[in-house]
Amino acid sequence: MRDPDLEAGPVADALLAWYDAHARDLPWRVSPAERALGVRPDPYRVWLSEVMLQQTTVAAVRAYFHRFTTLWPDVTALAAAEDGTVMGEWAGLGYYARARNLLKCARRVVSDLDGRFPDSPEALRLLPGIGPYTAAAIAAIAFDRPETVLDGNVERVMARLHDIHTPLPGAKPELTARAATHTPTTRPGDYAQAVMDLGATICTPKSPACGICPLRAPCRARAAGTAAELPKKTPKKPKPTRRGIVYLARRDDGAVLLERRPDKGLLGGMLGWPGSEWGETAQERPPFAAQWDTLAGEVRHTFTHFHLILTVKTAPLPDRMNPETGEIITAAGFRPSDLPTVMRKAYDLWRDGVA
Repeated sequence: MRDPDLEAGPVADALLAWYDAHARDLPWRVSPAERALGVRPDPYRVWLSEVMLQQTTVAAVRAYFHRFTTLWPDVTALAAAEDGTVMGEWAGLGYYARARNLLKCARRVVSDLDGRFPDSPEALRLLPGIGPYTAAAIAAIAFDRPETVLDGNVERVMARLHDIHTPLPGAKPELTARAATHTPTTRPGDYAQAVMDLGATICTPKSPACGICPLRAPCRARAAGTAAELPKKTPKKPKPTRRGIVYLARRDDGAVLLERRPDKGLLGGMLGWPGSEWGETAQERPPFAAQWDTLAGEVRHTFTHFHLILTVKTAPLPDRMNPETGEIITAAGFRPSDLPTVMRKAYDLWRDGVA
């Protein structure tokens, strides 16, 4: 049976009217009032924010976005930055392949595209680190293309709006098709941000505020009383646990021994403590022969696909040595904040033990 309330026009109109009054104030966003005055989003800032927001919350990204745009205000500046500096500033955001692809993408845009981001999702997807969602988001938000943007917030809104009970991730094609029917040709960039804002602030995972939702009238899940249980998800398999050892060596003058991990793989390209492979058991692999003392306690960290438990061992770093692995970083050049989170946890365990 045809439902006029769930057609593209009524849903988009209601959502845009709500967005005009309630849009979140985000540092990378051009507000609806500014857009109405003709202010256009900067594709560089849209791209940077979307890459940072992958698998990361808005609250966590704000400070990083401000720091990056202060250090590198445009894509040309970022393309010219040193890899180690960018990786250090990224430390703590996680998913470090994003930072490597960030640099590759910036350099490609500068070298091959005269510093201009393309405006179509097809061309955007040819750039490093830009997948279907990110390409659609950039095309819609930066260039006002009527592209369907489907992140976790939009999935939730569509599942509830249409009362779809197929579990994710299997429901993605159906949710994408539903979302596409609502994407307007007028103000598609604002609409994309509006539906994401709705999911983040009103149509939240728990206790959705249906009473003040601009889509409460046409929402089928609200009418059926099923909103709180949607979207359904296929149960995840338990994460395995891996173990490893890291070796912290420090000289009396404060210099430390670090090694840069391979470009590919977890924490790729990041500086960290020398250590063993991560597996079912931890195998000794000290960076040099010494009496290594085991610290009390352990480091626990969770990655996307597994839990990690690290044993931390320490020894003095000899005054004169050329390490076979890693590099000696002076006290002046060592910033614990540049370490990825799991390596910083190891440093914190050592620091707390000697404090």
